[in-house]
Amino acid sequence: NILFVDKEGNLVVPQSHTDSILPSITRRSLVVVAQDLGMNVIERPVKFSEVQNGDFVECGLCGTAAVISPVGEIHNGDEVITFPEGHDEMGPVMTKLRETLTGIQEGEVEDKHGWVFKVC
Repeated sequence: NILFVDKEGNLVVPQSHTDSILPSITRRSLVVVAQDLGMNVIERPVKFSEVQNGDFVECGLCGTAAVISPVGEIHNGDEVITFPEGHDEMGPVMTKLRETLTGIQEGEVEDKHGWVFKVC
């Protein structure tokens, strides 16, 4: 799964026309966390041309083990697409999303959704 932040600060979450994007719990959790933080979340198909045109300032891959891993560059043959935020370190939006979700998981941030259960 992949997430983008556009130049206006919106979290753009790609949707698939073919249901080939895994509807992961981590992805869904990050969408809810972003909304809780007051971010505008846009779930829509994303064209590769938007990535090539520099429409996004941050990019992150999300999943269970990593929560979010920043993407600094995408290589497409000889073409290199660079994301201004997240190239040398994780960008501010991805950082805030990661810190909030891991904070909920670790009990440091209030779990408003009943996601965390004590397992004995």
